[in-house]
Amino acid sequence: MTTGEARTDWETVIGLEVHCELRTQTKLFCACRNSFGEEPNTNICPVCLGLPGSLPVLNRTAVEYAMRIGTALHCRIQASQFHRKNYFYPDMPKDYQISQYDVPINADGWLDLPSGQRVGIVRAHLEEDTGKTTHMGGGGRIHDAAHSLVDYNRSGVPLVEIVSAPDMRSAEEARAYVDELRAILVATGASDGKMEEGSLRVDANVSVRRRGETAFGTRCEIKNMNSLRSLGRAIDYEAARQIALIEAGGAVTQETRHWDENAGRTGSMRSKEEAYDYRYFPEPDLVPVDPSPEWIAAVAAELPRLPAERRAALAAASGLPGDSEAVATVVRLGLDDLVEAAAASTATASVAVRRVANEVASDPEAAARLDRVAFARLVAMEAGGELTSAQARTVLKAIMDEGGDPAAVAAQLGFEAMDSGDLDRVVDEVIAGSPDEWARFCAGEEKLQGLFIGAIKKATEGKADLKAASTLLRARRGG
Repeated sequence: MTTGEARTDWETVIGLEVHCELRTQTKLFCACRNSFGEEPNTNICPVCLGLPGSLPVLNRTAVEYAMRIGTALHCRIQASQFHRKNYFYPDMPKDYQISQYDVPINADGWLDLPSGQRVGIVRAHLEEDTGKTTHMGGGGRIHDAAHSLVDYNRSGVPLVEIVSAPDMRSAEEARAYVDELRAILVATGASDGKMEEGSLRVDANVSVRRRGETAFGTRCEIKNMNSLRSLGRAIDYEAARQIALIEAGGAVTQETRHWDENAGRTGSMRSKEEAYDYRYFPEPDLVPVDPSPEWIAAVAAELPRLPAERRAALAAASGLPGDSEAVATVVRLGLDDLVEAAAASTATASVAVRRVANEVASDPEAAARLDRVAFARLVAMEAGGELTSAQARTVLKAIMDEGGDPAAVAAQLGFEAMDSGDLDRVVDEVIAGSPDEWARFCAGEEKLQGLFIGAIKKATEGKADLKAASTLLRARRGG
């Protein structure tokens, strides 16, 4: 089967369900530690094991974190109720999950992607996590396993499940949605967003329909995607599978499918359950959650600037597009404060964005040690022409590795600003040394600019400001 091909006659419809674990110290309904990576079955008690006679007590911080998420996603925060969602699975000790059903704490919101596209948020509700089953032997799947192990440490950890509207139409849009959502969750402080540790898990509902149709096709839910790359590959494969099935005269069956990363394909797991299959009923041991307007307002007031606002501020300061990769990288890594500290002007801000996105971001540990004042001085030196971009990169690496004043480091390395008159002379000499190439450049052969820039760089032993050299070349040419 060919996957990932552009099919203009078919449209893919995608909705995502994202489960994020909350960064509380304890679990949702008991005092057991909420901690990743500890010895199996050590953070457990009668409540999270569902033993007879145990009673849940709601974690107030988890409710507040859920409200932060709802506020950041422009949801309506409302009175909500917990229900029991009944189903059997070995990592569910109670044989039911305490979740929210028809009255979630957050409803009817949206998320704007960096591209400007808006994705609706149907709901973002609270629920408890299940345990974790590890199938031993074979390929790690239950049908190949010699035996299975169950760890209940994760059972009862607080989750918020964020359900999007089916507003995405490509794997690229789905990846952008998860990337932006993860950045928002981390910014609120509610979750660490670590997909590799399972604290952010994504299920994709995928269907296809012929271009121009308005009715949705039959959807399949895809599970077991632990990276953005896996998410994109799984969506592309599943859409191609459904299209091929329909064009061959078959029909898509609504089901849950497992993504096999190694094989690069989805496989059937079970028929897709509907709400009535879970026999929801109100949780008798918990009262409804009804946050006061004052509490909701206090939560909103405490939210930090979110990624979209930070990108807009950085774009305004630097003059770069808000959807540029450099701006997105700086904000995604949480380094925009470094740029802001160095941004005395638009010129210095744009230089700072490039240095952070390209050099600082490549070494997060060194970035944490980088002195803000030293970085600001370095950026000013480059923006003011005291250092070329190549020299600035070298000095930046030195102060990231060992610290120090950038002016002193530059002097030690023998980097000196080149006098504008000297640069004028070098440009004239380079032009005179290649008359035929200069004539062709003047006639419009733009690629030859690189030849002259290279010659200028060599003649000045890398000390020339290549931007200034480029400006001089074009001035000599007449524009």
